[in-house]
Amino acid sequence: MKKMFTYSIAAVLVAILFTSCVKDRVVYDNRPSWLSQERGDVVFSNNACGLYVVETKYGYTIIQNLDGLRTYKGEVMYGNFGGNGTRDFFNYTANIVTRGNVVEYDLTYNEALDAIDYYCPLGNTSGLKMKQSATSQSKVSRTTTPIKQ
Repeated sequence: MKKMFTYSIAAVLVAILFTSCVKDRVVYDNRPSWLSQERGDVVFSNNACGLYVVETKYGYTIIQNLDGLRTYKGEVMYGNFGGNGTRDFFNYTANIVTRGNVVEYDLTYNEALDAIDYYCPLGNTSGLKMKQSATSQSKVSRTTTPIKQ
């Protein structure tokens, strides 16, 4: 009886000890700093060759994926898309930070298509059309319509 009482008190003390030792998780949410950077929409993604194309307000940016996280067409990205180099980007849709290498930036639609064919020669990208957003389609339609006099 005495052993059972001692073991039960020891078990209660151990349970109290383990439940009281809780590590506080400090989560640093730097989402506002990401959302203040440039926004872009992924309009093309080829995970076979590790490239994706982001459309920004300045043009198209070709990014080489470096960390193996997949980026899909239609996702929203935030980061510094102007300038070559390796940097981090915030994938707003997937809520993750991904690392990529900006290969080319500020391209037109046709230049981006040519660059995709250049950087993915073995890929199945020949003749592939990227999704154009409504803003870039409206720009194209405004510039190609003749002015009636």
